[in-house]
Amino acid sequence: MLQNIESNPLIDRLPPHLKQFIKPQNYELYTAQDQAVWRHVMQRNVEFLSKVAHGSYLKGLEKTGISIEEIPSMYGMNRILKEIGWAAVAVDGFIPPAAFMEFQAYKILVIAADIRKLENIEYTPAPDIIHEAAGHAPIIASPDYAEYLRRFGEIGSKAISSAHDHQMYEAVRQLSILKETRTAVHDAQLDQQISIAEEEVERLQNKKVEPSEMSLIRNLHWWTVEYGLVGTLDDPKIYGAGLLSSIGESKSCLEPEVEKRPYSIDAAYQDFDITRKQPHLYVTPDFARLSEVLEEFANTMAVRKGGHRGLRKLIDSMSLGTIELSTGLQVSGVFTRMITNEDNEVVFFETTGESALAYREKELIGHGISTHKKGFLSPLGKLKGISLAIEDMGPRDLQAYNFYDNERIEFTYESGIHVEGLNVTGMRNLNGKLMLIQFVDCTVTYKDEVLFTPQDGMLHLAVGKEIVSAYAGPADYHSFDLVYHESDTKTVKPVYTEKQLVVHGWYEKVRRFRESVKTNNTVLNDDQINELTGILNQVEKEFPDQWLLKDEINELLT
Repeated sequence: MLQNIESNPLIDRLPPHLKQFIKPQNYELYTAQDQAVWRHVMQRNVEFLSKVAHGSYLKGLEKTGISIEEIPSMYGMNRILKEIGWAAVAVDGFIPPAAFMEFQAYKILVIAADIRKLENIEYTPAPDIIHEAAGHAPIIASPDYAEYLRRFGEIGSKAISSAHDHQMYEAVRQLSILKETRTAVHDAQLDQQISIAEEEVERLQNKKVEPSEMSLIRNLHWWTVEYGLVGTLDDPKIYGAGLLSSIGESKSCLEPEVEKRPYSIDAAYQDFDITRKQPHLYVTPDFARLSEVLEEFANTMAVRKGGHRGLRKLIDSMSLGTIELSTGLQVSGVFTRMITNEDNEVVFFETTGESALAYREKELIGHGISTHKKGFLSPLGKLKGISLAIEDMGPRDLQAYNFYDNERIEFTYESGIHVEGLNVTGMRNLNGKLMLIQFVDCTVTYKDEVLFTPQDGMLHLAVGKEIVSAYAGPADYHSFDLVYHESDTKTVKPVYTEKQLVVHGWYEKVRRFRESVKTNNTVLNDDQINELTGILNQVEKEFPDQWLLKDEINELLT
């Protein structure tokens, strides 16, 4: 899997669930036409962007090893990126947003290795190497922006998704793949599939659903990392990768018709349409402002607020997530239920299926998925009639309240949840707080409901007054097999006709002529001029839509 990738310590330390997305770049599959597309976009962009892009853009191209003349290789990029503390990996199209964010947290650029086809040279909804390498990579030469990217990934990877997010991801991935599919001849069936896919994306975009944390932070990502402007409202500069990599929109975005808004947390609540040019953009005065808004948004997230709202988000997501209690105990699993009191405090929670316990992101020994393979449940809160919280009780306090090891005990929480069973032992955290008590032959009841019986095995009672954090994913990624569901939509490898292969051959010949002229610091000889003129005549006669090939030839001839 990792063949043809320059070794980089950042890539080496990636967890297995991220390494699974890395694909070989397969540089040899790029055609000479692909190289011409890269060269054309880069020539046009660098000429124009040198005047309107953020000052770090041109320096960043040099620092990240990106050439105007040829598509960059992962090997070369990683060799140079290592010097500024970053790395790059090739992937297959869109990957799940949480994984994309997590790569950023590890200071790794995710680069879709494919390149847009000639028909989509000005803009493509699909991630491609022009967008990723020529758009994202140069700006990370700015230390402030690079840290913003890393921090964004760290926070974004904790954002809780919804079922609607997963549907939207698959729909956008499907549309982007279809629009970049290269067929040997015009395919009416493909046109119909694209139309259906566009309708599905539009349907999901227009669907009224409560926005998830992931959808909100994805909005922030779009209006900054992808489509951000920096400077003043009257004279903004471009830094967003979507704009830097689009010949058309890098120019049109600066026109007065495109509304310029001051960047604020309001951007998190402004949706976008990936299939169209944006009617408005956000302008940040500097990159420090990006980090300020990110922290402001993070303060609204369940990872910092916890409580019943955080747990409710995890339950609604129906995906693997984690809660952290006030003792530091972390419970990871698919959460299915909670009970709250009149003050909306969580007094009971439950997971289903494989679950695990951790402390400071490290699985507690003996509390992995083999122990908790059917789920985990526990009451929370303070005990009735006792002012001292369980987690704050020392050994003498426990004895004072008749908490003895290897003896039957019973107690009632303020919520009314009653526990009775044989106390086996307890476990404390590094600060000496009790965070787990084990019972056998135990019964847990709430009102008229039995929540746990002796037949359910050993009760591992989680100790904590409250839930202080809730976030997507596990506390310790080693606890679970985190192989993501593989998308049903696969990228399609190009198929070429004999005529198209002839055209590619002409592109290759033009490229060799140009490299020869440059290497030898000379000019074309008469034979080469005649050959190129003959090719140009054939192209104009047989392939009039091959404007890029004609441009390449005319550039050499003049």
